[in-house]
Amino acid sequence: MTSIRVRYQTVEFGDVDIHIRSLRDNQQFYDAEGIAEKLGISSATWPLFGIVWGSGEILARYLFDYDVAGKRVLEVGCGIGLASLLLSHRGADITATDYHPEAGNFLAENARLNGDREIPFLRISWADEIEELGKFDLIVGSDLLYETEHVDLLSHFIERHAKPACEVIIVDPGRGNHARFSKRMVAYGYAHTQSLSVHGAALNPPLRAQVLRYIRSA
Repeated sequence: MTSIRVRYQTVEFGDVDIHIRSLRDNQQFYDAEGIAEKLGISSATWPLFGIVWGSGEILARYLFDYDVAGKRVLEVGCGIGLASLLLSHRGADITATDYHPEAGNFLAENARLNGDREIPFLRISWADEIEELGKFDLIVGSDLLYETEHVDLLSHFIERHAKPACEVIIVDPGRGNHARFSKRMVAYGYAHTQSLSVHGAALNPPLRAQVLRYIRSA
């Protein structure tokens, strides 16, 4: 991918450094074989997967000392995959998914940069029925509800891949769809809580984002 420019950065979590190879900015684009176009990804939206966004950093910071021992974890719409990289570095059983055709390549390169194992990755649409993905104890994601239709698609996708006892954590930067999404999750048997992120104020620029938690017991 010689026609795009990348940058290297380090995100610090206490005494843990996560190294990231990302797109230089959100003006980058490369789709020589037309793969993204066939998937309905325009040149304007193509680079969005490859940036470290504030909501993704908030999610990773929220999960920094989260108890993931013995849990199978899924990151939905991982993008550049900061949360997955951090959890993998901590030794978690993490699988990542995204719709973008380059997300898996960047995730693999970033795992290598951090000296960690390759993170299992599937390129998947929330409408896809893929049994091999399996079911999970913890499902996480950030800034996933930016379109109205994502409420139904995401809630149904989560239900297909959630174990009977499951926790879901989503960071939402105020897209306006999370109330409807929460109603869908409650209908699936989850108890719902939300709180303003304490990590958003430290970002540059600061970001007001809600941490949405959904917990269902077996």
